[in-house]
Amino acid sequence: MKIWQKDTKLDRQIEKFTVGLDREFDMKLAKYDVLASIAHAKMLHQVGLLAKHEEKLLITELETIAILIEKGEYTIANEAEDIHSQIESDLIKSIGNTGKKIHMGRSRNDQVLVALKLFYRDQLSKIHDQAKDCITAFIDKAEETKNVLMPGYTHMQVGMVSSFGLWFSSFAEALVDDANLLSSKMQVIDQNPLGSSAGYGNSFPLDRQLTTTILGFQSMHINSIYAQTTRGKTELWIGQICATMAISINRFASDVCLFCNENYQFIYLPENVTTGSSIMPHKKNPDIFELIRAKCNQLLSVPNQVSMIIGNLPSGYNRDVQSLKEIIFPALEMLQDVLFILNYIIPQIRINRKILDDPKYDLLFSVEEVNRMVLKGMPFRDAYLAVAKKIELGDFYPSKEVSHTALGSIGNLGLDRIKRKLVHIP
Repeated sequence: MKIWQKDTKLDRQIEKFTVGLDREFDMKLAKYDVLASIAHAKMLHQVGLLAKHEEKLLITELETIAILIEKGEYTIANEAEDIHSQIESDLIKSIGNTGKKIHMGRSRNDQVLVALKLFYRDQLSKIHDQAKDCITAFIDKAEETKNVLMPGYTHMQVGMVSSFGLWFSSFAEALVDDANLLSSKMQVIDQNPLGSSAGYGNSFPLDRQLTTTILGFQSMHINSIYAQTTRGKTELWIGQICATMAISINRFASDVCLFCNENYQFIYLPENVTTGSSIMPHKKNPDIFELIRAKCNQLLSVPNQVSMIIGNLPSGYNRDVQSLKEIIFPALEMLQDVLFILNYIIPQIRINRKILDDPKYDLLFSVEEVNRMVLKGMPFRDAYLAVAKKIELGDFYPSKEVSHTALGSIGNLGLDRIKRKLVHIP
């Protein structure tokens, strides 16, 4: 029986459709529902709605459930609608009428929402930590390869002299900005909705600041209607985080797929991290980066998927938002998988240290030659035309010495400054 159900039995087909995949995803929320319920019980006692022995009974039983969840021994019965109703049902079976009191002052709306917020907070903290690991891996690789030159491209054509240090550290700084976006989004996600009830408050004398403090939220949602309508908006922000990181990682994966190609031969992947062909004995395929790229493209679609569900909803709770779990939960897991394998593979990338010995890259140094002439006193436009003329006549034989001192260029990567840009989640 559902916690909202009265005497009428729900049509089985309607039940199957409305429950959807909730049972599959809800076990991820189980421990967070328990944490929030413990905080709620403590608050109910503090405001005089629960006797001390009732608070103790509830917390003891909730802690017992938490142990079962941690061991993987807690399940949702077929007749239960979701994890939230399962936990309440078990409380009632164990401690009778006292178990029924846990729902005072809350609705399943804010009960679900607070569990989601706690779950999202943990997931985003893990992603932030993984991003930091990848940033460190990119920085380490940039330091290792900072003096090795390589071609830089614009319009997919050979452009100017670059370096592996510059290339690797570009992705470090990209992920720093992505992680900082995550930190800023966390400030608006990490707010307590508990006590907003069904979206219109209630007549119980709740102490919402107390549950905010117990659960470690940075702040709380003040307006009870808005607290409910953050469901959907929160998932949109998370989708934006996923998509932004995916853009940075996707670009790196695409570069690697090009640069390990035999026609480039800029980098090499160890044979044990590549795959072969069933008919071509020579193949060393960068499958890992192709799959990273594919998963990143999937993540890019997440904000749009969320927007299509929440874009025309009126105020108040609407069941549409239940479908967001099916988008956001797998997306968070996918992003963590991508960051894990990215951090694993970066240190294994080997580079070609003699790329620019090939004369086909001589034109990369045309800008260097123009700049040398300008530094000797020639107007830039005249120097540009002079070098262009040499190239046209086939008379361009450049020096391959480079001296870049400006911050953020080959000779001054500013790796420490990139690391210092990272904002840490409190």
